[in-house]
Amino acid sequence: MNKEAFFTPREIVSELDKYIVGQNKAKKAVSIALRNRWRRQRVSPELRDEIAPKNILMIGPTGVGKTEIARRLAKLSQAPFLKVEASKFTEVGYVGRDVESMIRDLSDIAVKMLTDEEKQKVLVKAEDLAEERILDLLYPKNKTEESDSLNDTREKLRKLLREGKLDERYVDIEVTSRNFPIQVFSPTGGLEEMDVNISDMLGNLFPKRTKKRKVKVPEAMKILIQEEAEKLVDMDKIVKLAIERVEQAGIIFIDEIDKIAGRETTAGPDVSREGVQRDLLPIIEGCTVNTKHGMVRTDHILFVGAGAFHVSKPSDLIPELQGRFPIRVELDPLTKEDFIRILTEPKNALIRQYKELLKTENIELLFKEDSMSEIAEIAAQVNDSTENIGARRLHTIMEKILEDVSFNAPDMPKQKIVIDAKYVKEKIEGIVKDRDLSHYIL
Repeated sequence: MNKEAFFTPREIVSELDKYIVGQNKAKKAVSIALRNRWRRQRVSPELRDEIAPKNILMIGPTGVGKTEIARRLAKLSQAPFLKVEASKFTEVGYVGRDVESMIRDLSDIAVKMLTDEEKQKVLVKAEDLAEERILDLLYPKNKTEESDSLNDTREKLRKLLREGKLDERYVDIEVTSRNFPIQVFSPTGGLEEMDVNISDMLGNLFPKRTKKRKVKVPEAMKILIQEEAEKLVDMDKIVKLAIERVEQAGIIFIDEIDKIAGRETTAGPDVSREGVQRDLLPIIEGCTVNTKHGMVRTDHILFVGAGAFHVSKPSDLIPELQGRFPIRVELDPLTKEDFIRILTEPKNALIRQYKELLKTENIELLFKEDSMSEIAEIAAQVNDSTENIGARRLHTIMEKILEDVSFNAPDMPKQKIVIDAKYVKEKIEGIVKDRDLSHYIL
């Protein structure tokens, strides 16, 4: 396990607070789940396998922070994370995504994650090797030349290269052509994307295809650093570690789980929602899935289910699946006060994003207190009168308010634009008053 070892539940909540407003019950539940993983690693080995993760079911309308909580949690723990929509899956025997594909996707993410981590470790060595290759291209070794003279010239070139004085020079480099991913039917019954390398299959019958490219020195350096890093990385070790990380630390966020809730009593040819639940059950309970990287056990993957449950209720899920989500957390709908905080408090606050975007065009945006209150009021009002889409409503309103500024910014002189409640009302009042318009535009 990684960084989560250093976080107590209180620290995890305070980290989540930097990005997500409110929802303290949900934050508390996920922080305990994450800490329990660290605790499990410290239990005696014979009991460790017996301790199953306590999966979480988040219940609440869209746009209140369910996905964001799970995503930030994964980032915090450096865990492989995958978000899937339950409604995308079909039961066995029907064409479509089979539930095991989520484990295959998660193992791909883990392999990429570990590869990037390992590449970072060998980066300095890769840079040195790439630099030597660039020097070979700029000044090929001449057998007749004396070694002292050759070394002097290479060192002079190295100095120029490091100072950036050769950045405009072009070099010819050979790059390996990548094999295209081919979709094949896996024996488990679903479409699986595999990088099929024909040359590996048939030994050395076909040499690796390379193509020459003429590129500037800085780009050549980037390409060669990547190539050298790949050579230095032990892929067998990475795959082994990636599978271990998926099994011990993987997090799968199953969104729209309410869409597969409901028990059909009628038999028919359609894909049954209960069928999808029954297919999900063994994955969540714990089974072994065959992936292109090897066998992956799902016993200790943390599953976070989420849904609005407007039409159905958690009790409409089949009993076995209900039992696999012992922690239930209800997320609160967002209020006007929450919207004001979302606009200003998080590290990635919306107002900060728009300010920085328009600063690139030499336009300074200044939001007055009353403008934020007005935006929050409109968001709450539209959410009440139309569909409640939570904080996502703020994006729509902000885009509408700043539409003219964003469009004209490249042609405007450097200036400061003050946005107050009056400005907001002018841009949006007509739309809010006309219910039909607000249905379509906001």
